[in-house]
Amino acid sequence: MDAAPMIEVRNLTKRYPGRTAVNGISFTVGRGEVVGFLGPNGAGKSTTMRMLAAFMPGTSGTARVAGFDVFHQPDEVRRRIGYMPENNPLHLDMRVREYLKFRARLKRLGWRRSRERVDTVLQQCGLVDVEKRIIGQLSKGYRQRVGLADALVHEPDLIILDEPTIGLDPHQIRTVRSLIKELGQRHTVLLSTHILSEVEMTCSRVLILNQGEILAADTTANLEKRLSLDGQVVAEIAAPALALQEAFRDLPEVERLDVSAAGGEYQRVALTPKGGADLRPAVFEVVQQHQWRLRELTRSRHTLEDIFVHLTRGKKEEG
Repeated sequence: MDAAPMIEVRNLTKRYPGRTAVNGISFTVGRGEVVGFLGPNGAGKSTTMRMLAAFMPGTSGTARVAGFDVFHQPDEVRRRIGYMPENNPLHLDMRVREYLKFRARLKRLGWRRSRERVDTVLQQCGLVDVEKRIIGQLSKGYRQRVGLADALVHEPDLIILDEPTIGLDPHQIRTVRSLIKELGQRHTVLLSTHILSEVEMTCSRVLILNQGEILAADTTANLEKRLSLDGQVVAEIAAPALALQEAFRDLPEVERLDVSAAGGEYQRVALTPKGGADLRPAVFEVVQQHQWRLRELTRSRHTLEDIFVHLTRGKKEEG
């Protein structure tokens, strides 16, 4: 059982009258992974998360969490999931500790175990100083921490976080991000967010969903390799522009060459390769042969934002 994936989804579909929210998606999430679940608004992310958390039935397909069928064994699945929805339905009139004890008991923890777990998550989520305060009087950032503590109180195997930093200021985002990093050391985490830098810093892999379909499921490094077919190389070299054009124009791997002034005696040389070849060794060799001075040699890389926009825009244009 330990070798089995934490999440295993096969041909999962959710249809509404006149609309298909999730269209036959399949993916797996291994135990101990922190996976970013990305997609534009209306892509089907929240619908998928609700189905995985056994809060919503699917139309067809299968989904298993920790080896249990989401649709036929929902109680077993819920025991193993900590789910923090985008709009966290906290009891705003309750005090923090009181609320977490109430939630622990709802999740079938005994009195002693409830007390132990509440103490632990109060410490873990930085809530000890506000444990006696009424939730409705807390800032948005502290309320998000209460939601995280709620999701963690029964020690779930899988934590599903839907936009956990939405509406937070930069300091609060940094705090919640640190918590998510810590969670990834002990739990499997599925994280949905629009803050792509957050995914790059916290997730080992990403799933990109658009129009109810999975467009990509891989590490950001592998996705970048798939997208970076141009692999443009930029070098700043102290040499006459005409000499640079003559030296690089005839390299067999170069598809396009642009030379422009870069200040003083330096020229900016931008080379686009054929077939994604890495031109940096060839450029360095040419510079050495001519004994030119080199102050920059870099290869362009695509950010997760570039990858996300490319994949989702391409899907939209095809449709």
